[in-house]
Amino acid sequence: MQYDLIIVGAGPAGIFTALELLRKGGQKKIAIFEKGQPVEKRHCPKAEVGHCVNCKPYCHITTGFSGAGAFSDGKLSLSHEVGGDLPSLIGEFNAQELIDYADKIYLEFGADTHVEGVSDGEEIKEIRKRAIQAGLKLVDCPIRHLGTEKAQQLYYSIQQYLAQQGVEMFFGVECRNLVLENGVCTGVQIADHGVERQVFGKEVVVATGRRGADWLERLCAEHGIGHKPGTVDIGVRVEVRNEVMETVNRVLYESKLVGYPRPFKNKVRTFCQNPGGFVAQENYDNDLAVVNGHSFKEKKSENTNLAILVSHNFTEPFNQPIAYAQKVGELTNMLGAGHIMVQRYGDILDGKRTWQKELAQSNVKPTLKDAVAGDITAAMPYRAMTNIIEFIKMLDMVVPGFAANETLLYSPELKFYSNKVKMDSNLDTNIKGLHCLGDSSGWTRGLMMASVMGVLMGRKLAEKEGC
Repeated sequence: MQYDLIIVGAGPAGIFTALELLRKGGQKKIAIFEKGQPVEKRHCPKAEVGHCVNCKPYCHITTGFSGAGAFSDGKLSLSHEVGGDLPSLIGEFNAQELIDYADKIYLEFGADTHVEGVSDGEEIKEIRKRAIQAGLKLVDCPIRHLGTEKAQQLYYSIQQYLAQQGVEMFFGVECRNLVLENGVCTGVQIADHGVERQVFGKEVVVATGRRGADWLERLCAEHGIGHKPGTVDIGVRVEVRNEVMETVNRVLYESKLVGYPRPFKNKVRTFCQNPGGFVAQENYDNDLAVVNGHSFKEKKSENTNLAILVSHNFTEPFNQPIAYAQKVGELTNMLGAGHIMVQRYGDILDGKRTWQKELAQSNVKPTLKDAVAGDITAAMPYRAMTNIIEFIKMLDMVVPGFAANETLLYSPELKFYSNKVKMDSNLDTNIKGLHCLGDSSGWTRGLMMASVMGVLMGRKLAEKEGC
């Protein structure tokens, strides 16, 4: 089987590569291979049974058409200051233009026209003032909120469009390896419902998302694809009552705050804030359970959740940051008997574990109902835990009540962005015919910037074709 373009992974980066190539008039024969299922067949049974059943062979929340996008909170960050390091590769001005362009595509496919976090009034000035006093930086970032349920509808429309335009999409097909001949990538080796075979293409785009980051790291080592260890984020998901976050939620919707707390001065940031949202569990390979947050357009809870992430960069001799983060997650899972663990902030300061009966008595009721009360500090590295505690103290100066005794901390929240593939501004790797995009490449973080990288890739391929 021979294609002009093979795309591995049907997340935003891969989807927008195909979309933009089609919009530019490209006549390439395109194939997308996706380990998971199409949007309409993705289903998490937790809604019916009330707890994670550890679906096999993969988690439907993270795997399938649109990747994590269909079941995420569905927020599009509309500023180049948010979403990874791609602007440093292609330029900030270019990155912002591409964000604006990709945003228009999302609108064409049904995204909400309303933009959150656009304000220049006195309230935002007061929030910024308190952030400065606390030693934090408030990053301005307008947000287009799709909503978890609306995101699924939007990506289904994109899926239908690609099919109508002749893009061949193969679901339930796992890419096992790349096919290289004389230093040129000529295709991929796939497992198609248990049958191993090779598929050939003139160009290969690998866009497997955060879930595929460790797989791509192994391929880089095996095939000599230029890469370097990057940043890995280790942290917690924090949950408070909506009343505590009321002003910030109304004025900013999502507060993006960055700080460097003493004594270690590592970069610590807030991420993925969900007003009225729900804490969720995602399962990765080897039964690794990690925590995330979802936010629906219509269905709301009494709580707001957000991630607090500590960035870790490693130097010689260690070069396996993904493995490091996985071990932290595995240890936490072991203490929680395979479940996400939750602990009250006050109990952490008191040096004690949290008991289930104490959660039942608290004002903050966990939205992740099957989370297990325990002691997350028994698994979290000292450096990361200290950074998180100190950062919460700083946040309390911006949002009074954030550091309340009953504030809930869920663990582990892990972001596997660590393997950064070396490439030039044309998105070419050192292997001819091979391109690596999106979160698995280490260059992007989140739906919008991954989409932007796909748009850019589509344009580069169109230029090669002479469109």
